[in-house]
Amino acid sequence: MMADGHVHPDLRKFPKTRGFLIRFSREGFEPVIEFCRGGRVPRLTEDGVYQHIYGVCFKTGPPGTVGAETEWFVVDAADRAAHVPARRVRMLVGEAGPPPGGSAVTYEPGGQLELSSAPFRGVSELHSALAGDIAHVRDALAPAGLDLVGHGVDPVRRPRFQAEHPRYGCMRDYFSAGGFADAGLAMMCSTASVQVCLDIGADRADAARRWRLTHALGPVLIAAFANSPVKAGRRTGLRSSRQAIWTELDPCRTLPVLRDGRDGDPAEAWTRYALDARVMLVKTASGEWVSDPGMSFKEWLDKGEPGQEDLDYHLSTLFPPVRPRGWLELRMIDALPARYWPVPVAVAAALLDDPAASRAAEEAAEPVARLWAEAARHGLADASLAAAARTCFTAALDALPRMGAAGLVPLVEEYARRYVERGRTPADDGPAHDGARLDGAVRGGTVHQVHDAPTTMSEEDPTWPR
Repeated sequence: MMADGHVHPDLRKFPKTRGFLIRFSREGFEPVIEFCRGGRVPRLTEDGVYQHIYGVCFKTGPPGTVGAETEWFVVDAADRAAHVPARRVRMLVGEAGPPPGGSAVTYEPGGQLELSSAPFRGVSELHSALAGDIAHVRDALAPAGLDLVGHGVDPVRRPRFQAEHPRYGCMRDYFSAGGFADAGLAMMCSTASVQVCLDIGADRADAARRWRLTHALGPVLIAAFANSPVKAGRRTGLRSSRQAIWTELDPCRTLPVLRDGRDGDPAEAWTRYALDARVMLVKTASGEWVSDPGMSFKEWLDKGEPGQEDLDYHLSTLFPPVRPRGWLELRMIDALPARYWPVPVAVAAALLDDPAASRAAEEAAEPVARLWAEAARHGLADASLAAAARTCFTAALDALPRMGAAGLVPLVEEYARRYVERGRTPADDGPAHDGARLDGAVRGGTVHQVHDAPTTMSEEDPTWPR
């Protein structure tokens, strides 16, 4: 379930040899093994891209497995405006040993800490394991006066690049060359999310239904969990400034894949998206990393140069709000105050995996499926999004006991009462929550006071997907 780029387990039953190629017909569902002369795999083609996406990215199977990735800002209790050196955090966490629940610990370019759970058969098991792993990391940081806090965008500090891997340097250069320098640095160094990972579907029809539903739910999930009204000490006029950053960024790799409900075959839609997207970076045979080679993946493919590993890496550099990776990765949810990270995981899992909840969610989300901009601007202050969110939360609360997750009902109910039923989100809380003092932020040697959210929009209003 983690974003590790590994081949789906169901494909591992085929021998690892260079003598054959696994192909998936666009009409059929079973893999066909083609033996290649001399053990050489033919060069990658557009049809080969589709076959990989069909057979791996959209591999079907019985739903019910769930995973989550939680991203956190690391802060120093003695000075919350100070950047915490990423090396110091790595050392402290490394000395504490691996998390007991099996989560992987990784770091984003700005030093954000990410915990990626193992896959679990049910949201209740996931919650127990990931909550223990978060506590493990917090305990490792506490003696040094450090803590994890949840916001969609760093509310105090300006972005600071701390990554050491050349991939991230190339990514920064790519965004800068494309005219997205500020948004790229902000995305890499100043954003955090809760990502929910759910199964593709039981069969092709179910996969198409879940694909459509996750996209339709995108605005509802953005609005219900918006938690980034402040960026570097200033109100932005948005409930989810994180979503604004992502939408402002390179649209060929961040816009939703499904648009206006036209794509009947999700694998075909993802194939077109991947082929049209610009290549971000290439690792050469000598081990060097080259940023922005100046072509789309289709143009590179026409040269006959990229192979399977290049395709896998290219797909990992695409960041739509719903990304297929052998599971559906929901990427549109802001990081939340520590108490509430399980809520979007439980709600999303219930709305996709419980049949009755899915039917209710489909009906509620369809009228607001295109309101990505309104969701980020207004959150649940938008009446149509608020109505959809109330219906979805009611359906999820009904479903959780049927899914063996009754233990999460009180927390989801608490969130619903505090926010959803009142048309509010964490972005509407006061200037401080999750232990963070946002009464002032140091920027350029000056203290900028944080004021109440304005009722008008920021002058720098991004272009939104419609």
